[in-house]
Amino acid sequence: MQINMRLNLPTDEASIPAVRHICAQALTEIATLPDCIHDIEVALTEACANVVEHSGGDTDYSVEVTIDDARCVIRVYDNGPGFESGEVSASTADPTSEGGRGVNLMRALVDRVRFESEPEDGTVVSLEKELRFEQSRLVAAAAPDEAH
Repeated sequence: MQINMRLNLPTDEASIPAVRHICAQALTEIATLPDCIHDIEVALTEACANVVEHSGGDTDYSVEVTIDDARCVIRVYDNGPGFESGEVSASTADPTSEGGRGVNLMRALVDRVRFESEPEDGTVVSLEKELRFEQSRLVAAAAPDEAH
């Protein structure tokens, strides 16, 4: 099984709940555990919020979601001014500040986070999470096919 989606969205805060809901619904349909879905939703929200806040707001952004039997991979693309990707480190945020903790939060919630960015050329944020499924799905998948 593989699900592939690409959403083109306006650089607007209203787009964030929409993309979050669409991704969560797809994960729910394949019986992903709720805590795993929540982790992905929050990490995706942070990645999209960064685009809305930092990309300049003049262009759309896109989100690609690939879900298979083992993992969910999300790529958030923007055409903003970009940044030196070496600037993003796990220790950049002050834990007492109001902002700047999104990168650390993404890293805590998913298995892999990668930033690819070039100044004046946009940014791609990649999130990858190994999926865990409800027991009923695992039992159904292991059962022999009775429709012979």
